[in-house]
Amino acid sequence: MTPSTPTTPGSPLRVMLIDDENLIRSALATMLSLEEDIDAVAQASSAAEGVRATSEHTPDVAVVDLQLPDGDGLEICAAIAEHSPATRCMILTSHARPGYLKRALEQGILGFLPKTTSAPQLAEAVRAVAAGRRAIDPELAAETISSGDSPLTPRESDVLEYAADGASIDQIARRAHLAEGTVRNYLSNAQAKLQASNRHEAVAIARRHGWI
Repeated sequence: MTPSTPTTPGSPLRVMLIDDENLIRSALATMLSLEEDIDAVAQASSAAEGVRATSEHTPDVAVVDLQLPDGDGLEICAAIAEHSPATRCMILTSHARPGYLKRALEQGILGFLPKTTSAPQLAEAVRAVAAGRRAIDPELAAETISSGDSPLTPRESDVLEYAADGASIDQIARRAHLAEGTVRNYLSNAQAKLQASNRHEAVAIARRHGWI
């Protein structure tokens, strides 16, 4: 395919969506393309596909899910910055937690919203990020300020959250797209950091502090 032409003054904002949930990704692309000043130029269902497509299409904004089968959304944003410096990233996720937001801000990512965001809010966020302004969910921002620094890595927080309903190791592994051994390591690390005697106590401690 021939690389797409970058945005020129007055032309629609060019947006790419990276999300492995096909229905959600397609719906978002359709909703954004209904806006007169936004054009969803590309979609990708994996980290590798997303980085390749970003280089090819050079979108103004990449809307990236946090968890993909082959990569972490924040790592993908870092790769996109290398391959397409003109592309700004924003995160759209069902795992909107303080730990991830802090990491995103440290990387210079301007947008961070939950998937409960409405279509008009998402469109406004895309415009803001394209213009170099921040678009952060206010509730998550307030929670981040009040929660203090979590000792857990984002992936440890994910695994604890998946364990909260009593799921088995193999169930957690499937949900998090991780190997069972990796899940055990994350749970063990989280328990040690929180000084918990088991995963259930670790979940309770993390929830009490707003870390999951």
